[in-house]
Amino acid sequence: MKNQNLTNYKKLYGPHHFFFLPLTAIMMIIGVVNYFTDDANSLVWKLFSIVSFALLYLAIMLRQHYALGNQDRIVRLEFRLRYFELFNKRSKQVEEVLSFSQIAALRYADDHQFGNLIERAVKEKLSSKEILKSIQNWQVDTMRL
Repeated sequence: MKNQNLTNYKKLYGPHHFFFLPLTAIMMIIGVVNYFTDDANSLVWKLFSIVSFALLYLAIMLRQHYALGNQDRIVRLEFRLRYFELFNKRSKQVEEVLSFSQIAALRYADDHQFGNLIERAVKEKLSSKEILKSIQNWQVDTMRL
């Protein structure tokens, strides 16, 4: 398994990012260009452009909305479970102080560094970027969306 770190922790979904989105963007560009160059069919190209833009916009927004919403919930649940497993107490007080981006960054820390980073994040108000930069042994997450 490939080691995870600050440069490779993000994941792209190939069919969506490299096929569907570029294809709909190209369709929109073709429609706009033809709208200005083909006077005989300008209304058709205008409608084609509008439909292409709507598809592109919906594809981006819906995919992101559903995937990120579910992922955020799962990240919070993972944090609560891990916190309870390591410290045998509820994470409610810590969760109220930390932002979601801080909680999301903490998930990459291994168990030995997890507690220390939580304390530092609360006391020093570390940003998620600072938390990620502080991680020495990354906990691999291959199941992200």
